[in-house]
Amino acid sequence: MRDFVFPGGTAVVTGAASGIGEALAHALARRGADLVLLDRDAERLDAVVAAIRAAHPDRRIDTHLVDLADADATDRVAAEIRRAHPRIRLLVNNAGVALGGRFDQVTLDEFLWVVDINFRAVVRLTHTLLPALKAEPGAHLVNVSSLFGLIAPAGQAAYSASKFAVRGFTEALRHELVDDGVGVTSVHPGGIRTRIAQSARVGSGVSREEYEAGRRQFEKLLSIDPAKAAEVILRGVERRRGRVLIGWSAKLPDLLARLAPASYHRVLVAGANRSAGGPGARSTSRPEPAPAPTPAADPVPAPRPAVGPLTPEATGGQQA
Repeated sequence: MRDFVFPGGTAVVTGAASGIGEALAHALARRGADLVLLDRDAERLDAVVAAIRAAHPDRRIDTHLVDLADADATDRVAAEIRRAHPRIRLLVNNAGVALGGRFDQVTLDEFLWVVDINFRAVVRLTHTLLPALKAEPGAHLVNVSSLFGLIAPAGQAAYSASKFAVRGFTEALRHELVDDGVGVTSVHPGGIRTRIAQSARVGSGVSREEYEAGRRQFEKLLSIDPAKAAEVILRGVERRRGRVLIGWSAKLPDLLARLAPASYHRVLVAGANRSAGGPGARSTSRPEPAPAPTPAADPVPAPRPAVGPLTPEATGGQQA
């Protein structure tokens, strides 16, 4: 498959009001793409559009306000985009939300809220817009999973379930769309500085004190700029890479999970406790609660059972 060509094509990006989605919108505009941007935050999305238009007045930019937790609204927006853009060169399903707490600390509604936005909305948008991708020669699909789509730490049952689902869905589509000439990339960011941690929900059974302690600890690990993450993603798209891992905070845990798929958590917890306590520190039998979910930064987040809404990468955009 030939390298992806950005200029002159239409790119659809969800979660475009902040974080990785905002950075992707700017980077795509610099590369000559027209944009269709989705988010639920009107004020932030307007600011992103104003900044892009000031820098690139010749770019066509369409926006859609939508809460991806609303299946009917998601379907309506997807149909509107399909009618207005019968040919789409790039679709980036980036929007995501986070929820902190063990499975027995969250309600079923809270759990399914994460699944609805992080996975079902990806499926809905892709299903409706796939014919437009197939109609455009050299098109490409990007689904942003997570480091927690490669490993599944305690306290992240909902988030990891949704992101593992995105990973499996994306891998299947990669194989199915080869003959159609549509490239497919699964993205797994490590720790990226975005707003997802601040806006993540806390499970009903999680104490605010536990959550705040974990969130503060986790935020120290977030070091990757969303703009850097966007560049890594788009380089992967250009080269038609099937999978993109962002930061050593994603690459090292991925390797560990391959080497020790049933026991990697103990190693990550031990390493995190050792880092927290200094050179001679020993691992404790009950690791500290992990922090809240946040956008892409560069931590090694698999440390401990998260109590707060904790995710290694904050994709931005769709937030509660």
